[in-house]
Amino acid sequence: MIKKTAKVAAIALAVATALSLTGTSAATAATSKRACVILPDADSGTRWESGDRPALNKILTAAGFITDIQNAQKDSARYATIGDAQLSKGCGVMILVDHTGEAVSVAAKAKAQGVPVIAYDRPFAGANYYVSFDNTVVGALQGQTIIDGLKAAGKNPKTASVVFGSGDPTDGNAAMFLNGALKVLKAAGVKAAFTMKGTWDGPTAGTEFEQAFTALKGKIDAVLSPNDNNAAAIITILDKNKQTAVISGQDASVAGLQNVLLGKQFATVYKPFKVEATAAAGLAIKLLKGIHPAVPKRLADGTPFLASKPILVTAATVEQVVTAGDVKASDVCTAAVAAACTANGVK
Repeated sequence: MIKKTAKVAAIALAVATALSLTGTSAATAATSKRACVILPDADSGTRWESGDRPALNKILTAAGFITDIQNAQKDSARYATIGDAQLSKGCGVMILVDHTGEAVSVAAKAKAQGVPVIAYDRPFAGANYYVSFDNTVVGALQGQTIIDGLKAAGKNPKTASVVFGSGDPTDGNAAMFLNGALKVLKAAGVKAAFTMKGTWDGPTAGTEFEQAFTALKGKIDAVLSPNDNNAAAIITILDKNKQTAVISGQDASVAGLQNVLLGKQFATVYKPFKVEATAAAGLAIKLLKGIHPAVPKRLADGTPFLASKPILVTAATVEQVVTAGDVKASDVCTAAVAAACTANGVK
């Protein structure tokens, strides 16, 4: 476990070092010491409030800057209002997690005021930088989850009944996740028995899966779920019908890790938010100081892209998320999960 934790730390150090070595001073420093951040939602199955908010706040304030971190609560109008209010008070940099495309207009207003914009976790048009994980690799790991899970269950991936799900199509990452997964699945001969509409919303994913369950008369071997939040809703329906299936996920949330330990979700993709937050906050600090780092990796539209490496987590490797400090064993190992935690060395 120590080696895996060291690996996560090494990734963060590498990103920080890259920024340090490639930075070049701008003509003038940022006039505001405020870092303005907008998060998209506060769902219990997502990481934004429990992980990213405190991580970003800690690094930025420790460097002597003021933070204004707000949450749009899945409300597009609220997102726009927050952006306007933050800019009216003055921002030296904006870190935006997009929600239904609202970050595009907020970024345009910010850049009109000379405020640099970091697209955090989700890409959108008009950002100066994009900080995330390698999202195509995330999708590939999800696709491999389906294949490995089916084989472990003694089922042929080529003939298995697999339901395909994806994230919200308004999220630029969703296509990268899906494309990464499809490349792996198609190479293995996996075909979609049913394709659900893309969403990040748990209840919506549950409704979509109920339609798939009915259409396939309950004959489902696996579900390509884009994240743990969707997976939890899908598992609820399978539990109600006393069935199981191979299910993928993403985020290594407490609920997701519990489902993995209980064997209800085959794996989740762990994206150490501290690595991403360290990269984004480090970049923001440089921008607040008037330094604009040169980043060699770019998205297709030319946006400089700081990419970190995701990690696949199965029941046998859940402990590494606990060791890294991203979740507490006490939160994961509740009464119903205690035996599974003991069996897999989670403590």
